[in-house]
Amino acid sequence: MTASLGLLLRSGGHEAAHYALVLATGAAAVGRDVVIFATNDGCALLLATPTALLEDPRESLLAARGVAGIGTLLAAARDLGVRLIACDAGLRATGIAAGALAADVEVAGVVTFLSATVGGQVLSL
Repeated sequence: MTASLGLLLRSGGHEAAHYALVLATGAAAVGRDVVIFATNDGCALLLATPTALLEDPRESLLAARGVAGIGTLLAAARDLGVRLIACDAGLRATGIAAGALAADVEVAGVVTFLSATVGGQVLSL
């Protein structure tokens, strides 16, 4: 059994969200259980439509260079079974309503994230 990977996404910026998805999909593709726990501004990735991230100029740049963007990677993460959790306190801190999240996103606290990654690795972006 391989160690789980937990990704703590605190940043709402494109670069951090993109690389969280790169790491998540890569790890899931080699059979690791992966959890993305988004909090504060990082919760933007888990919106039903993360418009600001999808319309970021960096998306076009990545596409022009043959690099998968956030839309492609988010779909792949879902296909690979990456668990997506939005931090309840982070949502409240940023004023994002749970109803604005994608349907497959869990809302939970840090204890849930830590329980899901016991014995595994945790990276913060």
